[in-house]
Amino acid sequence: MLTEKEMQSIEELIKADIKSGKIELVPEDKIFDFLPKKEKAVRIMSFNIRCSGVGVQTAESRYPLVSETILKGAPDSVGLQEATPEWMEYLKDALADKYDYVGIPREDDGEYSSIFYLKDKYYVVESGNFWLSETPHKESKGWDAACYRICTWAVLENKSTKEKYVHVNTHLDHIGVEARRNGVEMMLEKLREYKNIPAVFTADMNIEEGTENYLQFVNSGFMYDTKHLAKNTMDYLTFHNIKPSVYKDVIDYVMINGNFSADTYRVVTAGIDGKYVSDHFPVYADLYIK
Repeated sequence: MLTEKEMQSIEELIKADIKSGKIELVPEDKIFDFLPKKEKAVRIMSFNIRCSGVGVQTAESRYPLVSETILKGAPDSVGLQEATPEWMEYLKDALADKYDYVGIPREDDGEYSSIFYLKDKYYVVESGNFWLSETPHKESKGWDAACYRICTWAVLENKSTKEKYVHVNTHLDHIGVEARRNGVEMMLEKLREYKNIPAVFTADMNIEEGTENYLQFVNSGFMYDTKHLAKNTMDYLTFHNIKPSVYKDVIDYVMINGNFSADTYRVVTAGIDGKYVSDHFPVYADLYIK
């Protein structure tokens, strides 16, 4: 971890960059924090934690910001993106009192698309991983993708109620058009296997709302965007890159099948102690099993 002197130096740099305009603050009327979780609600989060630095903040200086965000939100399960081995080493220890995880790296020393879940509440009935490629069962890069991409999934069973749901999580390629199109089809194929139980899909899709591949997903006839289903919802960007007035992209999603109902959808912009926790805002949905 960073020393107190190094942390103070980062604090000073952040203040200087805010003053100069290099870093923008979220407007006060757009600061949203976690809502209390209602009884029997299943809270699902999608969170691109950013593999490296965010502005002047190093990955290491953000470690406690990310773990505090997850613990504060208390999701039943959270799908992470850009979780490097270093991030995973930190998080599996920092979250160990509450959470366990499933997932493997997409390549040697590569990022995980891991799923952390409340270990005292759920059993893992089954889980697995596959690559978004023509050879999904071995480490591989698909089509025109710039990076290896992996999907992690888990069927979780509530220890008390015996209710189950499947959580599927991934990070689609940021370059490959064909890779994203085929990646969406692979996600839908996996989710169809669980049409008889509640299913949730989380991802940084690198796809904006309303575009071809987004519509490919939501026009599937069985998967739905919680943003447009939830009774308590909002419309705000999910990727900000420390310039929320410039970057307006919604590319992070929580999607569900018809065995879930959506009560709440939120983009969490509050940060921790006035600092961005990532270059993406975490998003979550509070769901009920039908």
